[in-house]
Amino acid sequence: FSVEEEISRDYIAKEKPDVVINVIDASVLERNLFFTIQLLELGVPVVIALNMVDLARKRGIGIDAKKLSAKLGVPVIPIIATRGRGVSGLIKAAIRTKTKPKQLRLGKIEGSIQKLAKEIKNSDYPPRWLAIKLLEEDEKVENTVPLKLKEKASRILKKMEKSGQPGHVAVSSEIYAIAERIAGECTNLERVDIPITQKLDSFLIHRFFGYFFLLLVGGLAFLLIFSFGDLTSNYLNGYLLYAKEILRNMISNEFISAIVVDGFFEGIVAGVSIALPYLIPFYLILAILEDSGYLARMAFLMDSIMQKIGMHGKAFIPMILAYGCNVPACLSCRILETQRDRLLASFVVTLIPCAAVTVVVMGLVAKFVGIEWALSLYLLNLLVILVLGRLAFKVIPGEPVGLIMEMPAYKMPSLRNIIIEAWKKVRSFIMIAFPIIIASTVVIKIIELLGLLETTAEILSPVTVGWLGLPAIVGLTLIFGILRKELTIIMLAALLGTTAFDTVLSPVQMITIAVLTMFYVPCMATIATLKKEQGWKTAAAISAFEIVFAIILAGIIARILGVYLG
Repeated sequence: FSVEEEISRDYIAKEKPDVVINVIDASVLERNLFFTIQLLELGVPVVIALNMVDLARKRGIGIDAKKLSAKLGVPVIPIIATRGRGVSGLIKAAIRTKTKPKQLRLGKIEGSIQKLAKEIKNSDYPPRWLAIKLLEEDEKVENTVPLKLKEKASRILKKMEKSGQPGHVAVSSEIYAIAERIAGECTNLERVDIPITQKLDSFLIHRFFGYFFLLLVGGLAFLLIFSFGDLTSNYLNGYLLYAKEILRNMISNEFISAIVVDGFFEGIVAGVSIALPYLIPFYLILAILEDSGYLARMAFLMDSIMQKIGMHGKAFIPMILAYGCNVPACLSCRILETQRDRLLASFVVTLIPCAAVTVVVMGLVAKFVGIEWALSLYLLNLLVILVLGRLAFKVIPGEPVGLIMEMPAYKMPSLRNIIIEAWKKVRSFIMIAFPIIIASTVVIKIIELLGLLETTAEILSPVTVGWLGLPAIVGLTLIFGILRKELTIIMLAALLGTTAFDTVLSPVQMITIAVLTMFYVPCMATIATLKKEQGWKTAAAISAFEIVFAIILAGIIARILGVYLG
């Protein structure tokens, strides 16, 4: 019923792809077969990828793949995806598979399904699948059929209700009955000791100790990011500054030297020595948490907090993604069922500091003010999200629903998977962000050479100097920082002429800049995604609110810290 589910089912039903590969978890076969049976009803060729067979064996679960294939009428290929085992056989089976799967009879309601299916003509959807959807009272599907057919379905549903089961309950019951029967016939169970990984949950998702461990993991992650980033940044910065001076001496023309050395090469120096040292460990840690299975436990622990701000428990998934990048986070809000939930989640994820903001916080506050101040900013961010989320919930009325989710098994993270996932994100940063970073530093240098830098800074000075208490030149980051959030710190280096920020900025000013960056309007890519998902009015409203809110909050923080830090 969510957006991405409707898109997926409509594509399969209407476009009729050559083959659908259904990946199922062998360790929880019965639960996964519910979805498989729904796919078979769509009438397209299906191949089952029976994944995690190694984990199933460890739990004493043996599955007869040939028998399962015979029962379902489709190829079933056992695989271990994380190790690549069986994947080539899966692809070969997918290429060979051309025939449609056999239809499984849905017990007591089979007669009603066939009666309705016979009445369906000239529909984009498969008649049998459409009949099942009508019995499930699927509103979207009901709106696509003639009134006569809808009335017939209504009469059948009334009879079903008199017998004690509403239509959607009857359909689900029959599918689960088939899934239970097939899983039972194809599974052999052996007695095994409960692995210690399963016993971990009694501690890791405990109502008290679970949150303690969650905070410990979060704190340790930021400490590792800071330690690695700081050490690597200092190491690289020394060599790159040396290379910068060599390049400067090689170019005699002052104008060209300024563009090439202080513009183009400065952008490379900033990206390599400031951004990458903090991004790489962040993405590595995120991949480890996901691959190990702990990320789902984090979502489970946070669900009760999410409910307090009126958000669906599933919304924590986009929020976790947002710490990597706000763009996929906004896109993943599609998993939420209602427009109200999607809108609220889209607003909240844009307030979450992405990896690019982490670069600013770590490279500016953690490095020059202290790691405890950087962690405090993240706690402030969570507090603001709770408050604003609750206020937004009041403005956009609705009731949150509970979270039902499957806990994936704990497993030793695959080094190969971790490196691949981290490299994908780092490569994306290099390919997309680096050109913007370099172009921005060149543009800033040209503006400076044309004598327009001071003029622009002066126009923005009532905000930057008067309210925020920052050097006037920093105002340019309010403009260019929208392109990419990590540009804020890179532009600071270009505008202030140094990466030793503690020599030109006070601790209060560095914290103020970090707060401003953390809550300021998201990057252009996020704004474009918001427009695509929620419409330009919503994207403009969220952006305008966050610009004003960030400036007001940063100014208040600056005044409070001015008293505390002097």
